[in-house]
Amino acid sequence: MTHMHDEDPACEVAHGGGPEEESGRTLVAVFASPVAGFLLKFGADLGFRTVLLEPAPERRLAGFTAVTEIGDHVDATADVVLTDHHRAEIGPVLRDLLKSPARWIGIMGSPRHTGPHVRALTDLGVPPEEIARVHRPIGLNIGSRTPAEIALATLAGLIADRNARPGGFSF
Repeated sequence: MTHMHDEDPACEVAHGGGPEEESGRTLVAVFASPVAGFLLKFGADLGFRTVLLEPAPERRLAGFTAVTEIGDHVDATADVVLTDHHRAEIGPVLRDLLKSPARWIGIMGSPRHTGPHVRALTDLGVPPEEIARVHRPIGLNIGSRTPAEIALATLAGLIADRNARPGGFSF
């Protein structure tokens, strides 16, 4: 007797079969924050190569090694998420990230007002078309209220993008 799931690869994976695949993507969480901790933890479980970019050497996130400069950590597979929109370094960090080969760059923040990154980048002479490459808000709209939920919504959006899907409940 043939079961329906025998013909459905997604069902096979859900039942513990099938290969575990790496996503081929890098997840860069910028700034040591509670959201960054969940992004890195969940991201590693989801097959991302994870990197914490924290330009301030005195700031750390327990359990994670941080790099202080972009270097070769941000390549064309990189999805970059700035996890704090109040940091003074937002402008210079984003300016440098926009010069990198990063595939996707986003910053947390409410869509109800203009993000502080816009002024910071404008003041540094970054052209509006480059500023527009910074995604905000980020993640799926699931009503996130905690750092773990924000990370989950962000990663769900990145996975939908990785799989060329719209996210949400549209199949």
